[in-house]
Amino acid sequence: MPDTIQNEGLLDRALRRVSTLWRDMAERVTGPEAEGADLAARMRDCLAGRGGEVSARARAAGLAQAYVAADAQGRRAFLRTLAAFDSDAEAVARAADALTAAGDAEARAGAKVKLRRALEPPRLRLLTQFTTIPDGMKFLVDLRAELLHMAQGDGMLGALEADMKGLLANWFDVGFLELRRIDWSSPAALLERLVDYEAVHRIRTWRDLKNRLDSDRRCYAFFHPRMPEEPLIFVEVALVQGLAESVQRLLDQKAPVLDPGMADTAVFYSINNCQRGLDGIAFGNFLIKRVVDVLSAELRGLKNFATLSPIPGFCRWLAERENAADDQLLTEPEAAALRKVAGVPLATHGTAALSLLMARRGWPKDQGLAAALEPVLVRLCARYLVAEGGRNPKRARDPVTHFHLSNGARVERINWLGDVSAKGMRESAGLMVNYLYDPAKIEDQHEAYAGEGKRASAPAVRKLLKG
Repeated sequence: MPDTIQNEGLLDRALRRVSTLWRDMAERVTGPEAEGADLAARMRDCLAGRGGEVSARARAAGLAQAYVAADAQGRRAFLRTLAAFDSDAEAVARAADALTAAGDAEARAGAKVKLRRALEPPRLRLLTQFTTIPDGMKFLVDLRAELLHMAQGDGMLGALEADMKGLLANWFDVGFLELRRIDWSSPAALLERLVDYEAVHRIRTWRDLKNRLDSDRRCYAFFHPRMPEEPLIFVEVALVQGLAESVQRLLDQKAPVLDPGMADTAVFYSINNCQRGLDGIAFGNFLIKRVVDVLSAELRGLKNFATLSPIPGFCRWLAERENAADDQLLTEPEAAALRKVAGVPLATHGTAALSLLMARRGWPKDQGLAAALEPVLVRLCARYLVAEGGRNPKRARDPVTHFHLSNGARVERINWLGDVSAKGMRESAGLMVNYLYDPAKIEDQHEAYAGEGKRASAPAVRKLLKG
């Protein structure tokens, strides 16, 4: 097996395989001439259910194959045709009138049932039929992934997307999901998918992947029974001593392997949603809590559960504050110190001096420059994480922060130069953050954030806000 990973084409190969299976399945029952029939007519035939279960499944397979084989324009036409199978407006109006005219509680109860049935669009039944074909659930997830993009500015497709989200939210309820550990002995196809879906810290070689699945590492994923080889979301965990502060050191392939029994801390360093079609359907919080339970039972020596997380919006927020010439961003002593190091006139705005210094190539290796920037950037990062809000001031501006605070974690520590990769420097000036998951406080902190917008943070982080 070559050391460099070649994962391009993995999903295309799987798609071609299942597309051929669908075509053969459809032709055995309906014949190849069905492909040329009007798309709306084929959908009506599918809904009619003539010929029994086998024929209905074959028609659904034929429609799925037609969608996969189409170009972008053809797929949009397919989705708009599907969206047109909406509720009958006249039937809805009659049911609504009957509810209004109902004279007692019993009559109203019956009228509500009829109204709900009238409101249910036929396309829901058609979408459900796709689950009966091989890999049909994956087909629907991928269908919604494309629909999310196409539905922007299109009311009909937007309604179809809302219907699909409702169906998938029910089908992918956390109660139906299976937590599984992925290790080096897992099937090669699953390991390839792990590589393909890793978006936080790219897996570059098979040696890198093997290192992340070693005895002092863990990887857990949620799977759905109808998508047994497709991870929905996975988390990578390092078993270490003390809080990790640098992802480069954490992923160092030359570092000695730690006896898991000696570890006192489990560090969640990468969490990845794998299926774009499940966006907006939350189960990441359940994944972390389940993994905490599993690791607590397996390794009694673990005392701390924390993350080593990126801060993807920090530099973008700094740039916004610079463009706004924010006079409140820097203290006067900070601005004066940065002007001096940058060698710019006293009249230069403090945020401009900060930007000039951060733009210097290789500044983290310049000890003097790094020493001048560290206290300023760490303090500003604490403000960004704990005090800054977006459109909703009660919600943390940074999406990763919002995710972890929603799950009941607290902002524990900001790590200077925790990620010196090109991506880490570009997005967060190399800073990373530890979020601490204290099982005894998770629920209270979740409730405080969800209900009142209170952001739990360690005393050391709160102290930075006063600097």
